[in-house]
Amino acid sequence: MKAVYDKAHWQRFPKTELDGGQLVTPYECPERAEYVKSSVTETGIAQWLDPKDFGLAAITRTHDAAYIDFLTTCWQQWQDTGKAGEAIPAVWPGRRMQQVVPTDIDGQLGYYSFAAESSISDGTWEAAYASCQVALTAAEQVGHGEHAFGLCRPPGHHAAFDYFGGYCFINNAAVCAQYLLDQGDQKIAILDVDFHHGNGTQDIFYRRADVHFFSLHGDPLLVFPHFSGYENEIGAGPGEGANHNWVYGPGTTFAQWQVGLNEALQLIQAGGFDRLIISLGVDTFEHDPISFFKLTTDDYLSVGAAIASVQLPTLFLLEGGYAVEAIGVNVAKVLIGFEQQP
Repeated sequence: MKAVYDKAHWQRFPKTELDGGQLVTPYECPERAEYVKSSVTETGIAQWLDPKDFGLAAITRTHDAAYIDFLTTCWQQWQDTGKAGEAIPAVWPGRRMQQVVPTDIDGQLGYYSFAAESSISDGTWEAAYASCQVALTAAEQVGHGEHAFGLCRPPGHHAAFDYFGGYCFINNAAVCAQYLLDQGDQKIAILDVDFHHGNGTQDIFYRRADVHFFSLHGDPLLVFPHFSGYENEIGAGPGEGANHNWVYGPGTTFAQWQVGLNEALQLIQAGGFDRLIISLGVDTFEHDPISFFKLTTDDYLSVGAAIASVQLPTLFLLEGGYAVEAIGVNVAKVLIGFEQQP
């Protein structure tokens, strides 16, 4: 399997995350990627590639250009105000308020975000851009009929057309889906197995029929992102019927979760898709600090094998997983299970 990594992810090294009313050390940290790189390398299944630079054009095919401009300038604007800490949104346009883009950086942060946990600091844009180039380089391999893994950090699936949150700034899976369509594919499936709903991916493709979204996740009544991921969200307009959510509660076991996985894979197998993109979060792990599922390390072998059974060129992109010392082996198990399936 081709795999892509870029040490530029270290440029995003925030020191603060708003959690439980306190500023804490972020769960999404650089060490996550290093554990994954080490564990996947130890398996011997990966041929590591350096990322290519596909430029901004591939990103603005999926994201609002004004939003991307905000990401490129946010940290400098924040510094120019003389603020001492990292940039954290503190105000949002609520219901029945004006949807305008303020000139003040505090207002811009609120306009272009949906949550307050993800601070922007020096190097955030550079790392997010590099993460997307990792994803696109892996997508290029999948476009040639290979399977590939993009070791993306920061992750992407919470980033929508024009807002960030949930540690995500550019939606890597969505950008790659559009890239593959632009290369000639007609229909792409995105399967999101992260514990949290991929609200950004759903947002981008909700009214489209050329990309179908399948997500298995914790009940949004109980967990982030709260306002997206319900089972009655099936798509709209041309995309009606192309959006699928499976919702699970606290203590969900692999056997319970696997029912939804198999249903999703059956739909994908029968759907006439050209490629399959996996938003690979392993925060479904039983010891993850911010989830309530009970998957074990060995369960991830079965996850990989099940995905392989669809027999489509498959792109894996790293999303969540915050039991930091276990993330590497759990990701590696998925890839091993996938590669070992005949």
